[in-house]
Amino acid sequence: MVSSGLKGVHRSTLSDANTKRDSRIFEDLFCSILGRCRDLTPRHRFRFNNPLYTIDATTIDLCLSVFTRARFRKAKGAIKMRCLYDHSGALPSFLTVTDGKRHDVTEAKNAGFPLSPDSIVSVDRAYIDYTWPYSLNAKRIWFVTRAKSSIDYTVTGQHPVSGKGIIRDERISLAGQHTRDKHPGDPRLIRFYDEKRKKTLVFLTNNFRLVAAAIARIYKSRWRIELFFKWIKQNLKIKSFLGTSRNAVMTQIWLAMCYYLLLTYIKYQTRYAYSLLQLGRIIRETLFDRKSLVDILTVTPEHMAAVRNGVLQGTLF
Repeated sequence: MVSSGLKGVHRSTLSDANTKRDSRIFEDLFCSILGRCRDLTPRHRFRFNNPLYTIDATTIDLCLSVFTRARFRKAKGAIKMRCLYDHSGALPSFLTVTDGKRHDVTEAKNAGFPLSPDSIVSVDRAYIDYTWPYSLNAKRIWFVTRAKSSIDYTVTGQHPVSGKGIIRDERISLAGQHTRDKHPGDPRLIRFYDEKRKKTLVFLTNNFRLVAAAIARIYKSRWRIELFFKWIKQNLKIKSFLGTSRNAVMTQIWLAMCYYLLLTYIKYQTRYAYSLLQLGRIIRETLFDRKSLVDILTVTPEHMAAVRNGVLQGTLF
């Protein structure tokens, strides 16, 4: 802060700003940057051309004595951030934030995730009450999920078994009148043996076009959103909030997401060779130095220690 001429910024000043300034300003900024990123990011790594998404949630713990309206358990506060994760470019394309108690499938029904026809979306079992998946089916959106262990069904047809690890590939009809009322369609059930985990997994989908092995790989790709949640919690300071109002919390979350998109934009616009983590570290260490972005992007991971020590002359640039 010395080189910028600032003596310091008080926490209360930032808290007041986050509380009073409408968070929708930063939500609009997020949407604007997202549109620019989509023009640059590469498509997902699967062979099919359908847009591929994952919906999942992460819990952000809060101090209940400070965030009194965010009661999650008896002595614990929390909020849930749900994300529509676009596998093309690893982009958080849609976000919602609710209290920690709100059920995932309830939010999925009400959030209005922007999924276009022919999209493929993978979700975990928390999103399965059969009503919501059937609503996706009616919109020509393909879903891939894990079947619940208590699923009751009858087999109405079989597909040839092909692909490593595929045990069975069946068309089924859900049993029980109440369940049938929720999901009158006949989904596809795939049994897959995971050799690495020594475990049999059962997948449920309404997609009959892709081979069974591709369905299994789509569900496996969900781990990418877990890495995204881990990255933002560790690097974007969204576990400690400067204000306690909903507007302050949302402002900080939207700003963090804007920062993530800006890193993504720089990475793909400049064809940066290293990770977003490395790019973020370089920018953080050189933020108040008068260096061009082109020079900053030439710093390799091996030179990070020198950057932290303030050695920015000659050999690095």
